Amino acid sequence: MTKKLYDYQMDDRFEIFLLIKSVAERKTRAGKTFLSITFQDTSGEMQGNLWDASQEDIEKYQPGMVVNLKGKREEYNGQAQLRIDKMRLAIEGEAKNPRLYVKRAPFTPEEMIEKLNEVIFDITNPKMNRIVRYLLNKYSSVFFEAPAAKTNHHAFNGGLAYHTISMIEMAKTIVDYYPNINASLLYSGLILHDLGKVIELSGPTATEYTLEGQLIGHIVLIDQEIVLACRELKIDNDAEAVLLLRHVILAHHGLLEYGSPVRPQVKEAEIIHYLDQLDAKINMMEDELTKTEEGEFTPRIWAMENRSFYKPSIHSNNQSKED
Repeated sequence: MTKKLYDYQMDDRFEIFLLIKSVAERKTRAGKTFLSITFQDTSGEMQGNLWDASQEDIEKYQPGMVVNLKGKREEYNGQAQLRIDKMRLAIEGEAKNPRLYVKRAPFTPEEMIEKLNEVIFDITNPKMNRIVRYLLNKYSSVFFEAPAAKTNHHAFNGGLAYHTISMIEMAKTIVDYYPNINASLLYSGLILHDLGKVIELSGPTATEYTLEGQLIGHIVLIDQEIVLACRELKIDNDAEAVLLLRHVILAHHGLLEYGSPVRPQVKEAEIIHYLDQLDAKINMMEDELTKTEEGEFTPRIWAMENRSFYKPSIHSNNQSKED
């Protein structure tokens, strides 16, 4: 069985094929050029530096390229990294398809489509139902393969739809427990809250922000899409159902400094904000904990206040392996 990036332990030497996810050209204090490269395969990502990079190296090693890498796994400032001894581009006859190295959601697109279709039947408000169906149909070709982020949470093929479905599954429990919640508004907001990321991000392979993503951002982009959908569907854009739907999406980051134009002012908006936070943070922790030995701490997670998390040897059934 071919070993993956995170199958190698500290100080292990390796020869492996990896996808270049991102490249940054930098200078040492002495003024020499080097490339800071983030590599990935389906097990995760790791950074390495190509020292004394030539102009040919800069032109050759671009995001989305598959390389054969020889080197050693090391550690720097508590973070695993790769020491590059030798690197070349993959050639014909080798596993050079970038999609082979991209992590995927645990559900197939067909399974995720089925799960979304089920909850759409619970959106009984006709205006919200029509808007949701229209926009899902408009972006269905990319939604089920899109990542939810460039880095941090659900940054993999199908991550956006998987993140959406995870939030919906949690929301179902809340709706059952609190009968006065507007399920139509909650489910519609959850389905659409991050749909703008299909415009904001370039795709699951070597993900980058598009120009629209950098200058406008996914929250405003999906708000614009709702307005355009209402125009196409002949729905009054000033109708309360539309204003509420736009509000829960515009407010889902919770705070102005986190990118939301407004703070939550209806309970469904507050719920969406916390479900979004909860699912994103669980995913970030799980991603690092799966690569961490029991009894050890994860590397610091930048998006979680640079904290490390401990992986207990006591399992969820309150018994250790030894027991």
